[in-house]
Amino acid sequence: MAEASDPALEPIGAVQRTQVGRKATEPMRADIRLLGTILGDTVREQNGDEVFDLVERARVEAFRVRRSEIDRAQMSAMFDGIDIHLAIPIIRAFSHFALLANVAEDIHRERRRGIHVEAGEPPQDSSLAATYAKLDRAELDSATVTDALRGALVSPVITAHPTETRRRTVFVTQHRITQLMRLRAEGHSETDDGRSIELELRRQVLTLWQTALIRLSRLKISDEIAVGLRYYPAALFEVIPKVNAEVREALRARWPGTELLAEPIVRPGSWIGGDRDGNPNVTAEVVRLATGSAAFTALSRYLAELTDLEQELSMSARLVTVTAEVTALADACPDGVHLDEPYRRALRAIRARLTATAAQILDEQPQHRLDLGLPPYDAPAELGADLDAIDVSLRTHGGALIADDRLALLREGVGVFGFHLSGLDLRQNSEVHEQVIAELLAWAGVHPDYASLSEDERVELLAAELGTRRPLLSDRARLSELAHQELSVVEAAAHAVARYGPAAVPNYVISMCQSVSDVLEAAILLKEVGLLDVSNSEPYTPVGISPLFETIDDLRNGAAILHAMLELPLYRALVTARGDSQEVMLGYSDSNKDGGYLAASWAVYQAELALAEVARKTGIRLRLFHGRGGTVGRGGGPSYQAILAQPPGAVNGSLRLTEQGEIIAAKYAEPELARRNLESLVAATLESTLLDVEGLGDIAEPAYAVLDEVAALAHRDYRELVHDTPGFVEYFKASTPVSEIGSLNIGSRPSSRKPTESIADLRAIPWVLAWSQSRVMLPGWYGTGSAFEQWIAAGPESESDRVEILHELYERWPFFRSVLSNMAQVLAKSDLGLAARYAELVSDEALRRRVFDKIVDEHRRTIAMHKLITGHDDLLADNPALARSVFNRFPYLEPLNHLQVELLRRYRSGDDDELVQRGILLTMNGLASALRNSG
Repeated sequence: MAEASDPALEPIGAVQRTQVGRKATEPMRADIRLLGTILGDTVREQNGDEVFDLVERARVEAFRVRRSEIDRAQMSAMFDGIDIHLAIPIIRAFSHFALLANVAEDIHRERRRGIHVEAGEPPQDSSLAATYAKLDRAELDSATVTDALRGALVSPVITAHPTETRRRTVFVTQHRITQLMRLRAEGHSETDDGRSIELELRRQVLTLWQTALIRLSRLKISDEIAVGLRYYPAALFEVIPKVNAEVREALRARWPGTELLAEPIVRPGSWIGGDRDGNPNVTAEVVRLATGSAAFTALSRYLAELTDLEQELSMSARLVTVTAEVTALADACPDGVHLDEPYRRALRAIRARLTATAAQILDEQPQHRLDLGLPPYDAPAELGADLDAIDVSLRTHGGALIADDRLALLREGVGVFGFHLSGLDLRQNSEVHEQVIAELLAWAGVHPDYASLSEDERVELLAAELGTRRPLLSDRARLSELAHQELSVVEAAAHAVARYGPAAVPNYVISMCQSVSDVLEAAILLKEVGLLDVSNSEPYTPVGISPLFETIDDLRNGAAILHAMLELPLYRALVTARGDSQEVMLGYSDSNKDGGYLAASWAVYQAELALAEVARKTGIRLRLFHGRGGTVGRGGGPSYQAILAQPPGAVNGSLRLTEQGEIIAAKYAEPELARRNLESLVAATLESTLLDVEGLGDIAEPAYAVLDEVAALAHRDYRELVHDTPGFVEYFKASTPVSEIGSLNIGSRPSSRKPTESIADLRAIPWVLAWSQSRVMLPGWYGTGSAFEQWIAAGPESESDRVEILHELYERWPFFRSVLSNMAQVLAKSDLGLAARYAELVSDEALRRRVFDKIVDEHRRTIAMHKLITGHDDLLADNPALARSVFNRFPYLEPLNHLQVELLRRYRSGDDDELVQRGILLTMNGLASALRNSG
C-alpha cells in the first residue's frame, strides 16, 4: 500500500499555487489573519496556554506538511493518545476557524465584484446584467420569448441535511460577524453607533466560542424545519421579491406590450417535513407542523410590515386626495384613530383582516395582531388587491417614491409567498405505495392480491379505480400501521391545501419510480383524501405527481414511462388540467452511487434529451426537477454552469433543484449571497431557455457517441471496484465514518432506507459524506480516468487524434466542460495522504492494500487524463476562487482529519466516553463547514 510520504498522495493544493495572485488576495488573507488572531486570543484567554499552544503547534505543523517540510505521520503523531479534554477545544478551534474563513471568503467575493463594477468592466457571466446583454444581442421576437417563458419558474427547494447542524445562535452570531467584516471592508473602523468594529468582532467571537456548535440530542425534524425557515427573515424575504420585480421589469422593458412573468419566476420550495422516503419520523403531525410553521412565518412577516407601513404612511387627507378604493378601506376601520390619515386607517383595516386570517388558519398566533372584528381574507389575492389599491392611490398624488419602497416589497412578497410561504413537496418510495395500495384494494374487495398482477393488469385496474368517485375506505376500515400512517400524511397535505392554498403542497414525488403503475398508485392515495378527481369533465388536481428516476436503468427508461403515462387518457386529462405541464424529477445521487460519476452524469443528460423529445411530441410542457446535492458526487457544482450544461429543450423556462445542508447557508444565509445565487439561477434559466447554449451544432451525434462509449467504460470500472471487489463494503465501513453517521446524533433520518449491508440501500448523503470526510471524494471522480485512458487507446484513430477529439469537446460543449470542471474541483479537495490515515483503520491489511491501491492508481490516472484533455496543469485553472480557498484554508482542515481518525479508532475499540463521540461529531461538522459541500 502506498505510504503517506508517496508524492502521489500529496495534497493537490500543494502544487503550483504561486500563480494565485497574492496582491489580489491580500485583503482576504488579511481578513483571515485578523479573524484567526482574534480567535487565537479568545482560545488563550478562555482555555489557557496549553490549549492555545497545541492549536498553534497544530496550525504550524499543518502548513509544514503542505510545504513538504515534515512527513504527515509526524503531524498525526502529535494527536496519538491525546487527552480528550484537550482534543475537544482543538477541534472546536479549527471548526470555528472554518466558519470564520467562510466569512472572509464571502466578503472577498463581494469586494472583487465591487472592484470589477467600479473598473467599468463588462458584467460577469452568471449575473442578470450579463444575461440581458446576451438577450439583447440575440434580437429575439416577443412571440418567441412569451411562449418560451409561459409558466416560467425557478424554484430552489430546501432540504434537510445531517451536516447542517448549526444552532440558530451560531447562525446569528456568524451573521453579525459578517456584517462587521463588511463594514470593515468598506473602510470603517466603527459601527454606525460609534462602537469599535474590532472590539465588536472580539465580542462576537467570544460569544461564538462560549456557544456549543452542535446539539447534544439527536436532531429532530422540528429542529430541521426551524433551520430551514430561518433563511427567510435572514435573506429570502428581502431578496426574492426584489429579484422577481427586477427580472419582470427588465424583460417587459425589452419586449413591451407583453405580460411576461405574470407569476413570480422565483418561488421557493421545501422538502423538510414532507420527505418521508425511508424516514419514519415524517408523520401527519410533522406535515402539519411544517406547513403551519411556514404559514406562521409568512403571516408574521406581513403583520410586522403592515405595522411599519402604518407608521410610515402618515399622509393627511388635508394635504392629499386618495382614491375611492383607499377611502373605502379606511372607512372599514372601525376604531376612531387617525381620522384624517386615510392610509393609516386603511392599513389598520388590512392588518385587522390579516389578523382574522391568522386566527382562522394558524394554530399559533403571531405578533403585531390587531383584532377589530373584521372578516378574514379568503385568499392571498384579496390581500394583494388591497395593497395594490394603496399603491395606485399613492401614485395619483405624487407618492411613487414611497410606493416603490416598503410597500412594493410587501406586495411582491405576498405575490410569491402567499399564505403558505413555500411549497412543501411530499415524497415516498414506490415500494411503500405498492404495499399500501395492495392493502386498500384488498380491504375494499377490488382485488385480493394486487402484488401478483402484471404491469398491464395493474395499470388497467388503477385507471378504472381513478375513474370512479367511490372511495376505497370507510371509517370502519382496519389498516396496518404503515397504511394508516401513509394515508394520514396525505390527509395532512389535504388539510394544508385547504387552509393555506394549493401552493402549500404543490407536488408529490415518487422515489424509485420504475413504471406507470407506480405513478397511478400515488394518484390513488391523493384521490382517497380528495386531492385528485378525474371522474368528471373538469379534473381537480392541485397536487402534481412527479416521478423520480434515480438509478442508471431508471433514467434510461424514464422517457418510455413518461410517454406511457401520457398515453393514458385519464392521466393526460390530469396533465391538461394542470396547464399541460408535467414535472419529472431526476436523481443524481443514487445514479452516481449506482454507476459512478461520469456514467451518472451522462445518463442524466441522455434522460433529459429523451424526456424533452417526448414532451415535444406529446405537446406538453416538461419541467425538470434536479435532485442535486452539495457535492459533485450528488450532482453539485456551480449552478450557473450546471444549468447551461443541460441539453436543448431541457430547461424550457422552468427549473426546480434541491438545495441541501451547508450549501444552503453558503448560498442563502446573507442577502448579498442570496441575491447572487438567485440571480445565477435565473440568469442560467433564461439563457438556457432563450439561447443556443449547447454549441455542438452538426457534431452533436458524434459527440454523444463518444460519451456513450466513455461512460460505459467508466460505469464498468466503477462497478468493478464498488460492487464487484470482495470486501469493498467492509473497507468502506472501516475506512470512513459512515457507521458513525448512523449511530451518532446526526440528522433526523436513518442513514439507510432499511437494515442492510448493501451499498445500494445506503442513502446517498452518508455515502458521499463519508468519502468527503475521509478526503477520498470517490463518488466525484472514480472510474473517469480509466475510461478516458481506455477510450483514447482503443480507437482506429491515433491516440493524439483521440485526445484532440476530447479537447474539442471540452472547448465547445458546456456539458463536457462542466463534467471535467466539477471533477477537477473534487480532485482538488481530495487528499490521499489523509485518506491513507483513514485506510489504516482497516484491520485486514490485504483488503486495505487491495482497495486503497486501486483508489490511489485511479486518482493518479484521473488527474493525468484531466491535464491531457483540458491542457491545464492546474486542476483549478478555471476556478480561481476555489484555488484561493484550497490554498488558504485547507491546511487548517488537516488537524480535524487527524483528530477524527484518532477518535474513530478509540470509539471503535470500545471507548464509550461521551466526549469521544461528541468529538467525532464535532470533527464531522467542522470538516463539512470547511469543505462547504460535503454531502
